[in-house]
Amino acid sequence: MADSSFDIVSKIDRQEVDNALNQTVKEVGHRFDFKGTGASISWSGQKSIEIKANSEERVNAVLDVFKTKLVKRGLSLKILDAGEPKLSGKEYRMMVGLKEGIDQENAKKISKIVRDEGPKGVKAQIQGDELRISSKKKDDLQQVIALLKSKDLDIALQFVNYR
Repeated sequence: MADSSFDIVSKIDRQEVDNALNQTVKEVGHRFDFKGTGASISWSGQKSIEIKANSEERVNAVLDVFKTKLVKRGLSLKILDAGEPKLSGKEYRMMVGLKEGIDQENAKKISKIVRDEGPKGVKAQIQGDELRISSKKKDDLQQVIALLKSKDLDIALQFVNYR
């Protein structure tokens, strides 16, 4: 019998992030506490978002609204890499990066967790920015998924190609 396997990836559903961003823009435009603050949020390239407002508190408030919208759309907040609000002229700006893919350091950390704490006979292979976990028993793969979900890693993980 062939080995069963699945892939661990860290991908961003860009459409859902865009929807959350558009909902945030709409809410910021309508809320009374944002009137006259020049608060705005917009894309700044492929993998970053720019938040502007006239005070540091307003920038953080817009970020909180955006985080709420992301959670409602089923996205993990671990995809966000928020910088510090910086004064630029008369307004504060914050760049929020989006983290995608599993870097080598995290891939090694995940494969070590699988080796040390996972069931015997489970193999982890690093393939670029994703990991392939394989085993002869499907039950072992289920245990690995449960194990990784219980760990507090600093990246958002998805489990795909389960076969």
